[in-house]
Amino acid sequence: MSIIKYNSALNDFVPTTFSNIIDRFFNESVARSGGSVYAFTPRVDIIENEKSFEIMVAVPGMNKEDFSIDINENYLTVSGERKFTKERKENAFRSIETQYGSFSRSFSLPENIDINKIEAEYKNGILEIVLPKDEKKTLRTNIKVK
Repeated sequence: MSIIKYNSALNDFVPTTFSNIIDRFFNESVARSGGSVYAFTPRVDIIENEKSFEIMVAVPGMNKEDFSIDINENYLTVSGERKFTKERKENAFRSIETQYGSFSRSFSLPENIDINKIEAEYKNGILEIVLPKDEKKTLRTNIKVK
C-alpha cells in the first residue's frame, strides 16, 4: 500500500462523474457574476521609493465613494464593493468575465509611516494610496564594529 498526498486543489478541478461535470458547468457560470467561486480580489501594485510607499489598487468601474480605507493596529485595510448594474435584457448573448462583489485587502504597515499624511486618490480605475515615510523614524542604521 502506498500513501498519496491528498491534493484538494487538484480534486476541486477534476470532476468525478458526468453529473458532477454538468453541475459544475451551470454552478460556476452563474457564480462568475459575483458568486463565491470567483471572489472579487482586485490586483495590487506596491512601490517603495525614498519618501513613500505607494499602493495602487486596480478597481475599474467604481466610484470614489465605494471605498473604505481604514488603519487599525498597523494594518491598512482597503475595502469596497463593485456592483453589477448594467444588465441588458435585449441581448441574445451575454458573456461576463469582469468580477463583481465585495472585497477587502489588508496590508501590514512598517513602523516608519506617517499615518497623519496618508493620501488616497481614485483616477482612471486605479485607487492610489500614498503612505509617506516619517523622516524621524528610520528603520535602517549603520553600526560600527569596535
